[in-house]
Amino acid sequence: MSVRIDRVVTRGGDKGQTSLGDGTRLPKNASHVEAIGALDETNATLGVLRCHVQAVDAALAERLADIQNLLFDMGGDLCMPEGSAHAKRIEPTVIVTLEVEIERLRALQSPLTSFVLPGGSLPAAWAHMARTSVRQAERAVVALSADTPINPALVPLLNRLSDYFFVLARHLNANGQEDVVWQPGRGLFHQG
Repeated sequence: MSVRIDRVVTRGGDKGQTSLGDGTRLPKNASHVEAIGALDETNATLGVLRCHVQAVDAALAERLADIQNLLFDMGGDLCMPEGSAHAKRIEPTVIVTLEVEIERLRALQSPLTSFVLPGGSLPAAWAHMARTSVRQAERAVVALSADTPINPALVPLLNRLSDYFFVLARHLNANGQEDVVWQPGRGLFHQG
């Protein structure tokens, strides 16, 4: 599929509205637009993560590029409301592929003995950012699904993507060896 964008400045959204793929006009704060925007934010986070892994793991950077394209496809799925003639829907088989990759990474990792705090290596910290961004997108898509019918594959796919970025963060922390673990009771005002 080829896309040609001749103009970036259209002024079409200057009054706080935007269009879905089928031409439907919505306010920019509509749940539909919020869900698509949350996917876009996640995609931007993945762009930063890719920059941090590109030099050390080109194959992982390519997998992340695949996920960025998938996120864009998910936005395109949401952009075409149910019943749209030319809608391309995400197939649920993508979830199985992601589950296989999650298990492949998880099998190499140290067993979890505590909750993991975001951190460790810089790429792992960005993987945690991606995980939380996916969770935000998931909440936005769930909120949208309460208002309008959507592709039923999208919510489980977002749930798996969050799982993926959790195990990816552990992978980027030497398969869990360099995880930063939660220490219950330790806090700024902890005495003792």
